[in-house]
Amino acid sequence: MTSRVLLLHSGGTIGMCPSPDGYRPLDGFGAMLQQTLNSGTAAVPVFDVVELDNLIDSSNLQPSHWTTIANELLERWDQFDGFVVLHGTDTMAYTASALSFMLRGTDKPVILTGSQIPLVEQRSDTIENLQAAMLLAADTSIREVCVCFGRRLLRGNRCSKLRTRSFDAFDSPNYPWLADIGIDITLHKERLLPPSIPAFTVPEFDPHAVIVLQFYPGIQARMVEAMLDSDLVRGVVLRSYGVGNAPDADEPLMAALAKAVERGIVMVSTSQCIIGGVTQGAYASGAMLNRIGVAPASDMTLEAAFTKLHVLLASGMNTTDIRNQFAQALSGECQQVVDR
Repeated sequence: MTSRVLLLHSGGTIGMCPSPDGYRPLDGFGAMLQQTLNSGTAAVPVFDVVELDNLIDSSNLQPSHWTTIANELLERWDQFDGFVVLHGTDTMAYTASALSFMLRGTDKPVILTGSQIPLVEQRSDTIENLQAAMLLAADTSIREVCVCFGRRLLRGNRCSKLRTRSFDAFDSPNYPWLADIGIDITLHKERLLPPSIPAFTVPEFDPHAVIVLQFYPGIQARMVEAMLDSDLVRGVVLRSYGVGNAPDADEPLMAALAKAVERGIVMVSTSQCIIGGVTQGAYASGAMLNRIGVAPASDMTLEAAFTKLHVLLASGMNTTDIRNQFAQALSGECQQVVDR
């Protein structure tokens, strides 16, 4: 049986062309892409191309776009064996993470890819990334949301964009690659998520609901209070030092954080370090966050913690349950893996 793959073009460098003001979306990109792939010598699965009516510049991504992309996929879910989402690189890891929580337990591959150089430019990495993504999207053993980029397949909620000017822009520091893409594609099936029952949820997001707050030397309590002084803010991702440490000697700052938690704001802590994660309480300065009621985020990336908090809040989960369960893995996003 021939696999059928949907290419959903949501925007990004891959489908742009030069202009006096810099790269802009290319008119007729979908048709050009079909012609390019159909005239190539490499075998790809049978595919259709769908383009969003309003293409997304990656740097302009909003949480509402995750709902748009998920709905486009689910509208065609039964018509295809796998899906490839073309996306801008700057916020691809955010969308991949969000989709992993919205399409929890997916029974089909959802592969995000894009390029560092547009299709119409010389030396573009578009076709190499896209052909690999399409072949992987036709592999029924993959049942998760992934990023395929620069000769590697990564779990979507484990990856980040680490390089701006390299073809291998993405990596997953705290989880091994799912596939190596060279002369052959070596899929490491033992690293994939196991089959599960789909539990899809596509909520409407409030873009104001979650903010990111990074500790740095000299951070002022009054600035933090100003950020948190809004009834719209419901969740905070703290960017803590090291294994989850905070400037606990700053009593006004700690009081501002504690007051926000008491008001019902869900506060989670991630590490500013790329490799490793949060072990809150290993130091006294981290134990302060435990006492305040900040939930550790294990070894989640910023993108995973941010989107997970958005999805859980938008799905109506209560604050107590979110705090208690945040470090439990829903879709393989952190070290502690539980049944999905």
